[in-house]
Amino acid sequence: MEKALTRMLTPTNSLDLLREISATNASRARPYVLSIVGVNGVGKSTNLSKIAFFLLQNHHRVLIAAADTFRSGAVEQLRVHVRNLQELSRREGGSVDLFEKGYGKDAANIAADAVAHAQKHGFNVVLIDTAGRRHNDQRLMSSLEKFGKLADPDKIFMVGEALVGTDSVAQARNFNASFGPGRNLDGFIISKTDTVGDMVGTLVSMVHATGIPVVFLGTGQHYSDLRNLNVGVITRLLMS
Repeated sequence: MEKALTRMLTPTNSLDLLREISATNASRARPYVLSIVGVNGVGKSTNLSKIAFFLLQNHHRVLIAAADTFRSGAVEQLRVHVRNLQELSRREGGSVDLFEKGYGKDAANIAADAVAHAQKHGFNVVLIDTAGRRHNDQRLMSSLEKFGKLADPDKIFMVGEALVGTDSVAQARNFNASFGPGRNLDGFIISKTDTVGDMVGTLVSMVHATGIPVVFLGTGQHYSDLRNLNVGVITRLLMS
């Protein structure tokens, strides 16, 4: 059982985000684009901001795109995060700014405009926030295919909540199938893992259902509370 869990949770392709960003920036003029998706309330904006902080620590120029044009307060929430990150960037290095067009606009077009703006103004990474949506709402889920085509992200990460339980399988499968033929999720971020102790079965269910690896674990509310998945530690928790 331990060997099977280790084999399942170990990604077949290693994702070194910093190396991939550097390679992408060196090979083309377009910035590296990463998008976050997921259901309502799982912590998409918070975990996107954690990734931004990690990139600032490594001196990248980051543009955060507010493509959640649906939820009231979503843009304001990102403004607060960006203001905090700008303060931290004075110590950490790098730079960060927000691209936003308010509410009621087409999210896919905003994402595409943000990438063009980043390229024009010298940002080398674009992080795109998106609206939370129920995985069984076909109307909302269908818009992800257009988003994937126009934004054309290098990576799409889905934020899944450690507390969600068995519904995580349906969430993972539906999001993974929503970007059109030939385009899938690239990884999971499992949020709120600090709240469940050794009950980490959610991430196993999501990986088993889709074959998509867990990239990061959210372990708290601070910008530094983002961890890489340690397969050995998770396997021991599951077997204890």
